[in-house]
Parts: sequence; structure tokens; C-alpha cells
Amino acid sequence: MNSEKSVMQGSVSAESKMKAVGKRFRVAGIGNGLFSGLTYGIYSTLVMVASGYDPLVSAAGFLAAPFVASGLNDLFAGIWLLFYNAKQGRLKELMRTLKTKPGQMLVVGFLLGGPIANGAYLVGLAMAGAYAIPISATCSLFGSLFAWIFLKQKPTKRVVFGMMLCVMGAIIINWVKPEGAPNFTLGIICALIAAVCWGLEGVFSSFGGAMIDTDVAVNLRELISGLVVLILIVPLVGGIKLLGGTLTAGIPILWLALAGLSAAASFVCWYKANSMVGCAIGMSLNVTYAFWGVLFCVLFLGQTFTATIVIGSIVIVLGAIIVTMNPLDLIRKGDA
Repeated sequence: MNSEKSVMQGSVSAESKMKAVGKRFRVAGIGNGLFSGLTYGIYSTLVMVASGYDPLVSAAGFLAAPFVASGLNDLFAGIWLLFYNAKQGRLKELMRTLKTKPGQMLVVGFLLGGPIANGAYLVGLAMAGAYAIPISATCSLFGSLFAWIFLKQKPTKRVVFGMMLCVMGAIIINWVKPEGAPNFTLGIICALIAAVCWGLEGVFSSFGGAMIDTDVAVNLRELISGLVVLILIVPLVGGIKLLGGTLTAGIPILWLALAGLSAAASFVCWYKANSMVGCAIGMSLNVTYAFWGVLFCVLFLGQTFTATIVIGSIVIVLGAIIVTMNPLDLIRKGDA
């Protein structure tokens, strides 16, 4: 009798320990997602600062400067992560990862989220300013949608409601065009393209990131993205001369190096969040960068503070929170 009782107590104790470990794992995943949002808001602001210096600010055309900035930023992020992974003894894992099926799936995500999405995002920032930031944050909507289609992560009614709020917020932001922005609508469209591609990247990172070291995956992501942009896309958009001028300009390179550090931290935390709490929740936490990005642009870059951008940003972030968690849980915990 005593032995049976001891076995039952041991089983209950093991179960409670497993629940505690699971809870800590989820809390860590949520923390990574929130930090990825903060650091991506910083990155967005720093790239806009760098783009305000010559030769980027006076570049001809509307594609060359954003793609030069995008390629250099990703390359710097990859270099920062190379130093980090070298210190951790993981450099051999980079080539080994590319030979695996999960690694190859991640590469597809890298190309969607790096050269395509990041380039479109920076074009959006150049044309629509801070208004592009919350529009691109609808990637949580697309991430949840694609996770439902491809990963069979069916959203609940609450998640669908949160997704609808994200759409409403995007509509509010685009309702009134700011003065002095003739290409505003095109900038918003570019930000939306970025959102779709980041949504797809979230699905691929959720699949491959659960089986591959996150730090290695993000290092590959940034290096591949940066090299593809600088070697293939920059020449196509006529940006070779601009790239050379930017590399020798000094000040914009320093800002892009800092932006690369922020982007590296953001993507490491984002990939960790996706693998720890799922694609939909990881992306929803990450899109809080819409709040931080707009706030930093208003505080430090003199971005126009309008009712539509404030209300739209709040609605998008609120939608992202509702996708992530049930707000009633906070009340229940407070009453407990």
C-alpha cells in the first residue's frame, strides 16, 4: 500500500515539475518574442537615420538606396553573428546545416524574408516613412494564416478577431495620406509585400527552427540575405556606385553597423520565439515593433504625429496581443 502511494506521489510530483518546466519554456518564448519587437523597432529607426546621410539620401531612383541599406545591414548582422557563433564554437554547424532538409527549408524562408521582404520594407520606409512600420506588422496576420494552411495550426475565434483588428489598423493608417509624400500608397503596398513574405518566413522558420540551432539559423539568414542583395540585386537596380560611395562615406556605415546589431538580436529572438511558442504567437509578439518603431521615429526623427498613425498602430498592436493571448487571463490571474 505504501509503495503504491509513493508511486502515485512520485507521478504527481513529476507531472507538476513537467508543467513548471513547460510554463518557464513558454514564458521564455514570450520574452524572446517581445524583445525581438523592441530591437526591430530600434533597427527600423537606425536604418532611417542612416538613410538620411549622403550618399543614400540623395540617391537617384527609389530602389537603389533601400537595397544598398538592406544588403549592408544584413551583411553587418551576419558578421556580428559570425563573431558570436565563433566564440560559441558553432562555425562548423553553418555548412553542416545547409546540407540538411530543415536547413534547406530555412534557406527558402531566408530568401523570402531577407532580400524580398527587407528590401520591400525599406522601400516602404523611404516612401511612406513611419506609416510603413505598422503596415508591415500585419505579418502576424499572414503568419497565422499561412500557419493554418501549411502547418495545420488552426486559429481560434479569438485569434481570428485579433487578425481582423490588424487589418482594421492597417486600413486606418492608410485612410489619410500625409502631406509631402507623393509615393505614399506605393510605399504602403511595399510594406504589405514585406508583411506577406515575413509571414511565409515565419512558417519556414517554425518548421526548420525547431530542429536547428537558432543562432546558426539566423546567422545563415543574415549572411545569405546580405550577400544575395549586394551581389545580385544591387547591380540590377543600378546601385553599384551608390554602394561604393556608402562604404567610403563613414557615418552611414556606422549607423548601419548598429542597425545590423539590432537586427541580429531581433531575428535570433524571433526565431527562438517561433520554435518555442509557435509561429502565430511568435510573430504576434514580434509585431510590437510597430509600436516601438513609430514611437522612436516620432521622438528622435521628427516624424509627423497624426491621429491615424496613432490609432492605427494601437489597433494593430492590440490585435497582435489578442492573437497572442486571452486578455481575460490577466484578470483571472489578478483575482487568483
